[in-house]
Amino acid sequence: MDLSKKLHRYTIVPSLPQELSGLHTIAYNLWWTWEPQAIELFRRVDLELWRSTHHNPVKMLGSLQQSRLEELLADDGFMAHLHRVEEMLREYMEGKTWYMKARKAASPLSIAYFSMEFGLHESLPIYSGGLGILSGDHLKSASDLGIPLIGVGLLYRHGYFRQYLNIEGWQQEIYPENDFYNLPLRLERDSDGNPRTINLEIGDHTVKTRIWKVQVGRVPLFLLDTSLEENSWEDRKITSQLYGGNQEMRIKQEVLLGIGGLRALKMLGIEPEVCHMNEGHAAFLALERIRVLMKQENLNFNEARELAIAGTVFTTHTPVEAGIDHFDPELVVSHLEQYYQELALSREEFLSLGRQNPKNQHETFCMAVLALRLAGHYNGVSELHGQVSRKMWKNIWMDLPEEHLPLTHITNGVHTRTWLSEEMTGLLIRYFGTRWLDDPADYDVWKKIHLIPDAELWRTHERCRERLVTFARKRLKEHLRHVGSTTMEIVTADEILDPEILTIGFARRFATYKRGTLLLRDLDRLDRILNNPTRPVQIVFAGKAHPADFEGKELIRQIQQVSLEERFHHRIAFIEDYDLAVARRMVQGVDVWLNTPRRPLEASGTSGMKVAFNGGLNMSVLDGWWPEGYRGNNGWAIGKGEVYEDLEYQNEIESRAIYDLLEKEVVPLFYDRGTNGIPRGWLACMKASIETLCPVFNTERMVQEYTDRFYLPAFEQWKDFYDGEQALARDFALWKVKMQSLWHMVRVEGIEASTSGEIPVTSRIQVQARIGVGEIPLEELSVKAYFGILNAHDHIVDGKLATLHPVEQLGADLHRYSGEIECDVCGRQAFVIQVMPKHPQKGAVYEPGLILWV
Repeated sequence: MDLSKKLHRYTIVPSLPQELSGLHTIAYNLWWTWEPQAIELFRRVDLELWRSTHHNPVKMLGSLQQSRLEELLADDGFMAHLHRVEEMLREYMEGKTWYMKARKAASPLSIAYFSMEFGLHESLPIYSGGLGILSGDHLKSASDLGIPLIGVGLLYRHGYFRQYLNIEGWQQEIYPENDFYNLPLRLERDSDGNPRTINLEIGDHTVKTRIWKVQVGRVPLFLLDTSLEENSWEDRKITSQLYGGNQEMRIKQEVLLGIGGLRALKMLGIEPEVCHMNEGHAAFLALERIRVLMKQENLNFNEARELAIAGTVFTTHTPVEAGIDHFDPELVVSHLEQYYQELALSREEFLSLGRQNPKNQHETFCMAVLALRLAGHYNGVSELHGQVSRKMWKNIWMDLPEEHLPLTHITNGVHTRTWLSEEMTGLLIRYFGTRWLDDPADYDVWKKIHLIPDAELWRTHERCRERLVTFARKRLKEHLRHVGSTTMEIVTADEILDPEILTIGFARRFATYKRGTLLLRDLDRLDRILNNPTRPVQIVFAGKAHPADFEGKELIRQIQQVSLEERFHHRIAFIEDYDLAVARRMVQGVDVWLNTPRRPLEASGTSGMKVAFNGGLNMSVLDGWWPEGYRGNNGWAIGKGEVYEDLEYQNEIESRAIYDLLEKEVVPLFYDRGTNGIPRGWLACMKASIETLCPVFNTERMVQEYTDRFYLPAFEQWKDFYDGEQALARDFALWKVKMQSLWHMVRVEGIEASTSGEIPVTSRIQVQARIGVGEIPLEELSVKAYFGILNAHDHIVDGKLATLHPVEQLGADLHRYSGEIECDVCGRQAFVIQVMPKHPQKGAVYEPGLILWV
């Protein structure tokens, strides 16, 4: 018999004495996750309970015995600590911020940041890897800077999987259920205390969704949950598991995130002017913005689209198209047919929004393409990834050269205080003061690293390495108990690793392109390096493979099997169940962080940035962020950025390069000690790494960039379009229609330029073009010369634009345009004439089909 329908449900929440109620307040604001004083406060409550609850203060407080509460009340030191942290939180929430002081917009601004996952802390397991951790750090820095930002995501009943290895080293997955009422989040309720819900049509039925709130410092994060009794079992599973299920489940999740997320904000009285799509998962939100504008403002699709584009930002994190969500057109139609009818679009018009070639009916529906078509600002997450992304998506702007595509880059960073060890934080405060805590992007502050005595910096780092070794031993013991090892085997776990020797770390998602076993290609040579009697080395591995990625699991198995060999047993360790807690220990304790992706498949990567803040050095392939970070004296580059067609050959070349670097540079530098045991050369590299990397690769700098380059300009464009009853949006949409009808009359009848012979560098070339403008006013045309060096394939490389101005009317619609090209570099060069429409207020506008190259 099914008893679920007969149950009387109720919720029990922690009950604390009034004097301890501040613990409750602090626990429900994730500010505590990056404030060492707050973390230490929770440790003092009950250290064992803190560990056993996976550092979850809400669950811990709900498990305290009355006797322990009385002990805390009687502990004057603890109560003083509690009052101090309460005051720190109050000052943080009420204090003046960077945005308030430096970038306050004239009108109130609201930014909604949508992401499929958020990695805020291990106690809230709704993340899987780099994308989620970047999202979490984005919210934390937005809070620190006072950016008026709101997060939107999904609340997963099972989150991402927990990992353990069986006795043979094969990854096994378990999916523990998240108890939402024992997590640091609260259900959104109306004035009568009833949970707030939204109804969302997905396909041919309605899905009911609850809204939960996580407070991240000053930033609220709203999470959607379909695990309600009113929903069918299939619909409950929409928020059951992160990246679980088939394509149909994925499209349901993305409809919920994009369309449902925006509707949830509206129910809460929040109507953001700017929406930021972190990866293409949330791209449907742009369609929802259009639908709402059409309904509220009586606009047609094209008018509403221009208004929505103005206030929409898209960040892509994926350097290969296979990693982007593509849906079969029939699947899209089956879930969104009623929706696109509300947009007054036909089936093909709707599907064309997600196709690089809108007319190709056989092309799949791509979420990144949809995001690119409906956003006004777009970026990759490193300089190299920006270049790769422009190559990937050049067909969307098929008439523009790659270097002039509007897809730019903002390099990722990490949240300084989340990843910095307590020891390093204390050391920096002693020598830097506290200003760097509020402005870690200040270059001048990090130059003070040279004021710190070498011995003091070294001892600080050594303590962090010791903590990592202790942590690794403890986790290995837990693994051995789980697989049924003998008592002797468990006891000998205390002998693995050495807290005093050179420690290399490798931890990430075990996708094959990250090449987690590259270091293991020549085990005999590795043996000689690791077991050198006077200069030993050890390696700590961690990471998860996707449950369906057999090749990734095989890499983990290989590492585990090698670690069990007698010659490597004390020198190689694999830490199970990689999460934020494991990541913190590793990035804080290693001496060298190894990164071996196949270039250019790493969009950015952020783990190496975290290592730099803690005094570790990077040894990486020149991929992702490292080409921007590497200076020659602040770490090591594996190779010079070469890409080989033969993957096996590339693996062989780069594995040898790693061994060479270790044998000839890394290991000797680490063990080159003075009489006091201090490695002066190594410390010079540490200080160079901290000075050059820390002020750049932090999310404070990153979020400031997003604010200045995207959020505030998008807000201004949104206001321009929205003010005056959307007159500019209506005008712009009509103007585009006018241009489409008149463009066929635009022509170039002749070009004149003095390009014969050899032209001295620094001189200028006068260029003239005879342009037939048809019925288009002169002020609505942009005429430019696109010029630059020619490569071997007769393509202009790194071209520049020079504006040509109308100087003479030659006929009824024929005009002479004139301008100059700079000759600032030597070599074989060329130019072409580019003609584009130019809106009186928005300037030159690219629209497919409305560009002329001659």
